[in-house]
Amino acid sequence: MNIIIFGPPGSGKGTQAENIAERYGIPHISTGDMFRAAMEQGTDLGKQIMENMKKGILISDEITIKLVELRLKEADCTEGCILDGFPRTIEQAEALDSMIEIGFVIVLDVPDDVVLKRIMNRRTCSKCKRPTTADEGDKCKKCGGELVKRSDEKEDVIKHRLGVYHEQTSPLLEYYKPRDIVHIIDGNRPVEEIFKDITKLLGE
Repeated sequence: MNIIIFGPPGSGKGTQAENIAERYGIPHISTGDMFRAAMEQGTDLGKQIMENMKKGILISDEITIKLVELRLKEADCTEGCILDGFPRTIEQAEALDSMIEIGFVIVLDVPDDVVLKRIMNRRTCSKCKRPTTADEGDKCKKCGGELVKRSDEKEDVIKHRLGVYHEQTSPLLEYYKPRDIVHIIDGNRPVEEIFKDITKLLGE
């Protein structure tokens, strides 16, 4: 079962992707996590990615496709996977079609103003990388690590990323629609309600 999950930044798609991965026993493949790992390793590729992310610019198709292609060849992907943050362009979608067959395209629909508010309140644990919110305080409830705000989560960068999402990612829905695999889900609800709808769609 190969699934793509779409949604603007801050739509909760990472959380839902993790839930799906756990429920159905398939890996959650996040290009964002891959990019951040490359940045932490401090490679030339990582530095290039960091510059782009600071400016809110999408990473090139060539880099992204190569990273995903290598990941899909790993043994844990034989039963399927959930892709989060890929594809983002038609070129990436076409490349993906040559690698695997997509069974479901899930779209979390959340208004831009809600997304902006959510992201401005978002924090990440510096130790275990768990995403949470400013409401939790300064320390991670799970491991005690310091909660920090990501450097690419400034208001102007977020607004730019939302614009990029609508311009470049939305046409992908048109690309997949003829296959009758696109499912729009209201993402402006509690996490549990959204996941209930997803499991109905994918099968219990």
